[in-house]
Amino acid sequence: MEFSTFFAVTVGGGIGALLRYFVANLGQSFTSSDFPLGTLLVNIIGCALIGFITALLIGPPWQHREFLRLLLLVGVLGGFTTFSTFAIDSINLFEDGRIRQVLMYIILSNVFGILAAWSSYKIGSILFTAQST
Repeated sequence: MEFSTFFAVTVGGGIGALLRYFVANLGQSFTSSDFPLGTLLVNIIGCALIGFITALLIGPPWQHREFLRLLLLVGVLGGFTTFSTFAIDSINLFEDGRIRQVLMYIILSNVFGILAAWSSYKIGSILFTAQST
Protein backbone atom coordinates (compact mmCIF):
# COMPACT_ATOMS: atom_id res chain seq x y z
CA MET A 1 0.00 0.00 0.00
CA GLU A 2 1.04 3.55 -0.65
CA PHE A 3 1.66 6.20 1.96
CA SER A 4 -1.29 8.22 0.63
CA THR A 5 -3.61 5.29 1.46
CA PHE A 6 -2.43 5.14 5.08
CA PHE A 7 -2.54 8.93 5.31
CA ALA A 8 -6.10 9.18 3.98
CA VAL A 9 -7.48 6.45 6.23
CA THR A 10 -5.59 7.62 9.33
CA VAL A 11 -6.46 11.30 9.01
CA GLY A 12 -10.04 10.53 7.97
CA GLY A 13 -10.48 8.05 10.83
CA GLY A 14 -9.26 10.60 13.35
CA ILE A 15 -11.62 13.24 12.03
CA GLY A 16 -14.49 10.76 12.02
CA ALA A 17 -13.82 9.67 15.59
CA LEU A 18 -13.78 13.28 16.81
CA LEU A 19 -17.01 14.00 14.93
CA ARG A 20 -18.62 10.85 16.41
CA TYR A 21 -17.66 11.92 19.92
CA PHE A 22 -19.07 15.42 19.39
CA VAL A 23 -22.31 14.38 17.64
CA ALA A 24 -23.03 11.45 19.99
CA ASN A 25 -22.57 13.62 23.07
CA LEU A 26 -24.62 16.43 21.60
CA GLY A 27 -27.39 14.01 20.62
CA GLN A 28 -27.37 12.36 24.04
CA SER A 29 -27.70 15.77 25.69
CA PHE A 30 -31.21 16.08 24.21
CA THR A 31 -32.53 13.34 26.49
CA SER A 32 -32.36 12.70 30.20
CA SER A 33 -32.85 8.96 29.72
CA ASP A 34 -30.08 6.47 29.09
CA PHE A 35 -31.61 5.46 25.75
CA PRO A 36 -28.67 5.65 23.29
CA LEU A 37 -30.05 8.57 21.27
CA GLY A 38 -26.57 9.91 20.50
CA THR A 39 -25.48 6.63 18.91
CA LEU A 40 -28.76 6.36 17.02
CA LEU A 41 -28.25 9.85 15.56
CA VAL A 42 -24.63 9.13 14.61
CA ASN A 43 -25.63 5.94 12.81
CA ILE A 44 -28.46 7.61 10.87
CA ILE A 45 -26.28 10.60 9.94
CA GLY A 46 -23.46 8.24 8.94
CA CYS A 47 -25.80 6.20 6.76
CA ALA A 48 -27.08 9.37 5.09
CA LEU A 49 -23.55 10.63 4.49
CA ILE A 50 -22.33 7.36 3.00
CA GLY A 51 -25.20 7.40 0.51
CA PHE A 52 -24.56 11.02 -0.44
CA ILE A 53 -20.79 10.74 -0.72
CA THR A 54 -21.03 7.51 -2.72
CA ALA A 55 -23.37 9.26 -5.16
CA LEU A 56 -20.92 12.17 -5.37
CA LEU A 57 -17.95 9.90 -6.08
CA ILE A 58 -19.73 7.93 -8.83
CA GLY A 59 -20.91 11.13 -10.48
CA PRO A 60 -18.72 13.26 -12.75
CA PRO A 61 -15.08 12.16 -13.06
CA TRP A 62 -12.90 13.11 -10.12
CA GLN A 63 -9.15 13.31 -10.49
CA HIS A 64 -8.55 11.93 -6.98
CA ARG A 65 -11.62 9.67 -6.65
CA GLU A 66 -9.78 6.78 -4.91
CA PHE A 67 -8.06 9.09 -2.42
CA LEU A 68 -11.40 10.75 -1.61
CA ARG A 69 -13.06 7.33 -1.22
CA LEU A 70 -10.36 6.27 1.23
CA LEU A 71 -10.41 9.58 3.11
CA LEU A 72 -14.18 10.07 3.33
CA LEU A 73 -15.79 6.63 3.20
CA VAL A 74 -13.16 4.40 4.79
CA GLY A 75 -11.56 7.03 7.04
CA VAL A 76 -14.08 9.66 8.14
CA LEU A 77 -17.21 7.52 8.02
CA GLY A 78 -15.36 4.46 9.31
CA GLY A 79 -14.33 6.52 12.33
CA PHE A 80 -17.70 8.23 12.60
CA THR A 81 -20.21 5.41 12.44
CA THR A 82 -20.66 3.32 15.51
CA PHE A 83 -22.15 -0.02 14.63
CA SER A 84 -20.05 -1.73 17.28
CA THR A 85 -21.39 0.71 19.86
CA PHE A 86 -24.87 0.00 18.52
CA ALA A 87 -24.30 -3.70 19.16
CA ILE A 88 -23.13 -3.27 22.74
CA ASP A 89 -25.90 -0.74 23.49
CA SER A 90 -28.42 -3.31 22.22
CA ILE A 91 -26.90 -6.03 24.40
CA ASN A 92 -26.95 -3.74 27.46
CA LEU A 93 -30.60 -2.81 26.92
CA PHE A 94 -31.49 -6.48 26.45
CA GLU A 95 -29.57 -7.61 29.53
CA ASP A 96 -31.24 -4.85 31.59
CA GLY A 97 -34.57 -6.43 30.61
CA ARG A 98 -35.61 -3.43 28.54
CA ILE A 99 -36.98 -5.50 25.68
CA ARG A 100 -39.25 -2.81 24.21
CA GLN A 101 -36.40 -0.29 24.13
CA VAL A 102 -33.94 -2.71 22.54
CA LEU A 103 -36.46 -3.65 19.87
CA MET A 104 -37.26 0.01 19.21
CA TYR A 105 -33.55 0.85 19.06
CA ILE A 106 -32.75 -1.95 16.61
CA ILE A 107 -35.75 -1.20 14.37
CA LEU A 108 -35.21 2.58 14.36
CA SER A 109 -31.47 2.26 13.68
CA ASN A 110 -31.96 -0.11 10.77
CA VAL A 111 -35.08 1.38 9.19
CA PHE A 112 -33.99 5.03 9.45
CA GLY A 113 -30.36 4.20 8.62
CA ILE A 114 -31.29 2.37 5.43
CA LEU A 115 -33.89 5.01 4.55
CA ALA A 116 -31.33 7.80 5.13
CA ALA A 117 -28.72 6.06 2.96
CA TRP A 118 -31.21 5.34 0.17
CA SER A 119 -32.81 8.78 0.11
CA SER A 120 -29.53 10.70 0.28
CA TYR A 121 -28.10 8.47 -2.44
CA LYS A 122 -31.12 9.28 -4.65
CA ILE A 123 -30.86 13.01 -3.92
CA GLY A 124 -27.10 12.96 -4.55
CA SER A 125 -27.58 11.04 -7.78
CA ILE A 126 -30.08 13.62 -9.01
CA LEU A 127 -27.91 16.58 -7.95
CA PHE A 128 -24.63 15.26 -9.31
CA THR A 129 -26.12 13.86 -12.52
CA ALA A 130 -27.83 17.19 -13.22
CA GLN A 131 -24.53 19.04 -12.73
CA SER A 132 -22.66 16.82 -15.20
CA THR A 133 -25.05 17.49 -18.11
